[in-house]
Amino acid sequence: MGKKKKKLTAVEIAAQAEAMEMAEIQKAFEQGTNTLRDLISPSAIEIHSDYFRLGTKYGRTIYVYGYPRTLFTGWISPIINIDEVIDVSMYIYPVESAVVMKNLRTKVTQLEASMNLNVEKGKVRDPELEAAISDAEELRDKLQVGMERFFRFGLYVTIWADSLDELKFVQQKIETIFGQQMIFSKVANSQQEQGFNSITPQCTDQLQIRRNMNTGAISTSFPFTSADLTQDKGILYGINCHNNGLVIFDRFSLENANMVVFAKSGAGKSFTVKLEALRSMMTGAEIIIIDPENEYQKLCDAVGGSYIRLSLNSDVRINPFDLPKVVDAEDANDALRANLVTLHGLFRLMLGGATTVQNGQAAPGLTPNEEADLDQALIDTYARAGITSDPLTHQSTPPTIMNLYDTLQHMGGSGPTLAQRLRKYTTGTFAGIFSQQSNVDINNQMVVFNIRDLEDELRPVAMYIVLSHIWNIVRAEQKKRLLIVDEAWQLMQYEDSANFMFSLAKRARKYYLGLTTITQDVEDFMGMKMGRAIVANSSMQLLLKQSASAVDVLADVFKLTEEEKRRLANFPVGQGLFFAGQNHVHIQIIASPTEEKLITTNPVQAQQQQ
Repeated sequence: MGKKKKKLTAVEIAAQAEAMEMAEIQKAFEQGTNTLRDLISPSAIEIHSDYFRLGTKYGRTIYVYGYPRTLFTGWISPIINIDEVIDVSMYIYPVESAVVMKNLRTKVTQLEASMNLNVEKGKVRDPELEAAISDAEELRDKLQVGMERFFRFGLYVTIWADSLDELKFVQQKIETIFGQQMIFSKVANSQQEQGFNSITPQCTDQLQIRRNMNTGAISTSFPFTSADLTQDKGILYGINCHNNGLVIFDRFSLENANMVVFAKSGAGKSFTVKLEALRSMMTGAEIIIIDPENEYQKLCDAVGGSYIRLSLNSDVRINPFDLPKVVDAEDANDALRANLVTLHGLFRLMLGGATTVQNGQAAPGLTPNEEADLDQALIDTYARAGITSDPLTHQSTPPTIMNLYDTLQHMGGSGPTLAQRLRKYTTGTFAGIFSQQSNVDINNQMVVFNIRDLEDELRPVAMYIVLSHIWNIVRAEQKKRLLIVDEAWQLMQYEDSANFMFSLAKRARKYYLGLTTITQDVEDFMGMKMGRAIVANSSMQLLLKQSASAVDVLADVFKLTEEEKRRLANFPVGQGLFFAGQNHVHIQIIASPTEEKLITTNPVQAQQQQ
């Protein structure tokens, strides 16, 4: 007897209907939910024999099938750093040494048999066969003692482009780079789907094109040998535009810590230098800046630095006759003589007889008689203050320009004439600022000397005196310091001050000093002998956007490629070429919002912040 179906009550029927309705709603909801796969997957993929199309992008996978007898460290670096969109996959499979030893024994036996057969037939010896036997025997010896291991190595490169023509162009670049090193590659014809699957980050080697390699050969393919200038210590300079790596570098790790920055106005040179100064302070470095345009006050105030404003109306005084309080015995014996040489250059500037560089030619300076009288007057002025070549006398109060004026006035020869020309610095228009004892204290982690309010005629003199004063302090106590000279072209137009800048660049490393020279007048700077010498004595260089006329000059000095020349004239603000030692990269200068607020000189951004 069949069971009778139980009649459902109206309530149960309603509950069932409600449950079915909820299930339909749940199903519809789940169909409308985007999973992670939905979000990251392309709209479509087309597979062709020699390329594939992923969404709007074209791709092509090539594989390496042949290698030279010897591989050198970093051979893959040109591929890693190529300025194209590519994916590189490496598959490394370890092989048991016992299996390799057995196969090598068999292979050596075959090779020796071939060589013996050639000898019996009287054939000319085969160098390639002899080299193969030698390599196999050497590998057997190293495997036997555990010096080497054996691997199977697969290398695949997938190229991406916006069109088939661009895809072909990039492929030719890749094959050329490989071909220059006797490395042979092929397009994965009729296996583009397997090639695409092999380069995705899921470790599925579907191409399986492999080559035997030992430990030494495998190590040369280390993929992070790029010129990304990343070190374990240092500061962040920006982003490497070649591979999106970080440019973290310690300039004091180079032969010298000097740096030159070339850029046209508005390209971001001051922004970059201020960012470096701010980050260097975090590593304990002291920062000293000569600021001709009042660009560094905001940063200086933010970090609690000393902002020294030099003008005829200020109370700041710097005495160029100050001697360094050096500890080194050799420097102490030479301190007076070195300062006399510095003062000679200074007074050639001040007396209107400075040697200027005009159209590549040096204009005449002081006459030989005037030079001799000035030299004697300087020695006599120090002697009257009780200071001689004996280091024990160097603690005495130094003389001032007023004392030199008095010495010149009462000596024979051209002394009175020189005194007359010096009068404007003692009792005339420019009196006070450099004719009295120093009252400047730069015992601070950041010190900025502002010379914007000085008259144009006095500005080169002020920069020279300030640099000399800083140099004396640097020599007195060795600390990690950066000296930033903005608008350095103002000093480079005078031979004496240009020589002084070169002397700083050459001797800075001895005193743990890094000199940063900034200029926008590239052609004038590089057209001078001392300008080129300063660049040669700077292990770091930063080239931001340049005017068209300056590009050819810099391309010749830095041996730039045609592509780099083209970019140099078209870089956006904050991008440039960063040179450090033998390496250089395309860099994007990056600052955090807080840093940018402190250092920006863009008037629009400054107004928005207010």
